[in-house]
Amino acid sequence: MQTIDFTQTQWLFPEGAADSCLTPESAVLFPRRETDLWQRSYYLFQHDNAPALLFSAQDTFFSFTVRTDFSPVHQFDQCGVLLYQDADNWCKASIEYENERYSRLGSVVTNLGYSDWATTDIPSEQRTMYYRLSRRNNDFCLENSADGTLFRQMRIFHLHKGTGTVRLGIYACCPVEAGYRAAFSKATLGACQWRAHGEV
Repeated sequence: MQTIDFTQTQWLFPEGAADSCLTPESAVLFPRRETDLWQRSYYLFQHDNAPALLFSAQDTFFSFTVRTDFSPVHQFDQCGVLLYQDADNWCKASIEYENERYSRLGSVVTNLGYSDWATTDIPSEQRTMYYRLSRRNNDFCLENSADGTLFRQMRIFHLHKGTGTVRLGIYACCPVEAGYRAAFSKATLGACQWRAHGEV
């Protein structure tokens, strides 16, 4: 099991983050306003400027886990795990704030320039979430956990440009207005926890 050192990760769109703080064990991001990731589908717009911290992984079988703690202020504030190959090929999982009553725990997969979005509503009191992104060749599994122990499947998907080395890590964004605080910790990369089909 490898612990991810946030100070050794690489910025994606650093101009989208203000006054961020990195240590080997943690990262705190304060995204600027009008930062987001989305490509074309339904809304027609394209956004590709959410600040992220990424590292490269060559292994074809792995699981990446990270804890998020967040303080949403405005609608659509979000933070979570990101795998980013290029503007047209990536995936993310996060809790997107809607209002004081509910938020949307969900994931976006973008293949060949088109995004989809799968969500479920959860209470907005939830301010901590763990995510686990697992890889088996070009196929991936996203899971979430409230306590870091019991993980529940969010989705299984194929990434068309998911061969070879992939770039993954964390992201945060404020599609509307700034003021969001997103903290990340307990980031690890290890053996694939997603069992092969038919494996007991």
